[in-house]
Amino acid sequence: MSRRPGQSGAVERSGNFYYVRFWQEQVGQEGRARRRVRLCPVAGPGAMTPAERKRRAREIVHESGANSEQYVRAVFAENLSVTFREQADSWIRHVETRKRNPVKPRTIGNWKSHLAWILPHIGDVPLPDVNQRVAQELVAKMWSGGLRAKTITNYFAVVSMVVASAIGDDGEQLYPRKWNREFLDLPVVDRDAQRTPTFTAQVVENIIGRADYQHAVLYALLPATGLRIGEALGLEVAHFADDSLRVSQSVWNGALYSPKTRNGNRVVDLPANISGILREFIGGRTGGFIFRCANGGPLHQSNLLRRNLHPILEAIGQPKTGFHAFRRFRVTHLRKSGTPEDLLRFWIGHGDRTVTDAYSRLREDVEFRRTVAERVGTGFNAQLIPYWTKPTEDSAAEVHSQTAVM
Repeated sequence: MSRRPGQSGAVERSGNFYYVRFWQEQVGQEGRARRRVRLCPVAGPGAMTPAERKRRAREIVHESGANSEQYVRAVFAENLSVTFREQADSWIRHVETRKRNPVKPRTIGNWKSHLAWILPHIGDVPLPDVNQRVAQELVAKMWSGGLRAKTITNYFAVVSMVVASAIGDDGEQLYPRKWNREFLDLPVVDRDAQRTPTFTAQVVENIIGRADYQHAVLYALLPATGLRIGEALGLEVAHFADDSLRVSQSVWNGALYSPKTRNGNRVVDLPANISGILREFIGGRTGGFIFRCANGGPLHQSNLLRRNLHPILEAIGQPKTGFHAFRRFRVTHLRKSGTPEDLLRFWIGHGDRTVTDAYSRLREDVEFRRTVAERVGTGFNAQLIPYWTKPTEDSAAEVHSQTAVM
């Protein structure tokens, strides 16, 4: 929708009256319609001077809304007749291909799963009608459906982004909304009430002891470093050197991507025992993924969780949880061990919290980092890896095939 200049209206005489003519947008009609409104008689009671006729013409045009950007935008939007479902499809295509602030595929996957729940409820509602009332009814359905507070806020955030994504050709939103969270009855997320499972040292040791060789090394590395599972699966042999890991890529759905955030690009220093385990596991290999399947590709995260970690947790009487429990274990251990907070965030891949944090240069002091890494250790017995399952040179391919989860 292009911006149009304001109109004053054209005053003209027709018979015994003066009229003002102007253009105005019409709902359900492409383009603008010509309007004619009577001003005054040519003579007699109610007649106006030329200056009065011009002034009154401007007033009539203004009162009609023909010069109102909000009115024009609303009519333009109404004429589009786009449903929420259609706009959601357009929005997903945009975020998948945009160059500015690219969105990680995993995040897009989450948004698509949210839409799978949302679309059956409001997918066919015209986008201009997705207002406070429609959103309130949707939130009520989420509550009655038993969704958690955090899930409800995440789902509503997708609704808000879809509505905001509809813009005119001038880049302005077609349906600006100032959502009233009180009216919508959106939940207030209690961080303390969120489910954030972690492992104890004993659970970590039990997991390692029940896994085969490759997975046991992985399950020792995760709680010893705090790596995200995608970062661990994206590690290549070249990323391991001088008792440290250089994190520069992540794996999701078998494909390589940059780390989750800018701070995800980092170096993680290893205690000597973990470094030795990893060095022995890599052996004579000079390239490729550290953790690999039979064809040399990376392990698949969802299959690894479903076919390996969850069965182990069930066998030791633990509830099912994701790989992030290893990461929480590491953060907890680092804090209990008195690790400097800025160094902790550097190893974990989180950003600075204060301006003072940005002044610190602990992350650049390699000797200090390695000293702290060795001092704090792992917090569990890492020597429980079942080496009897370690493949020999002759059976390596067979074992990798058995342990692959592609």
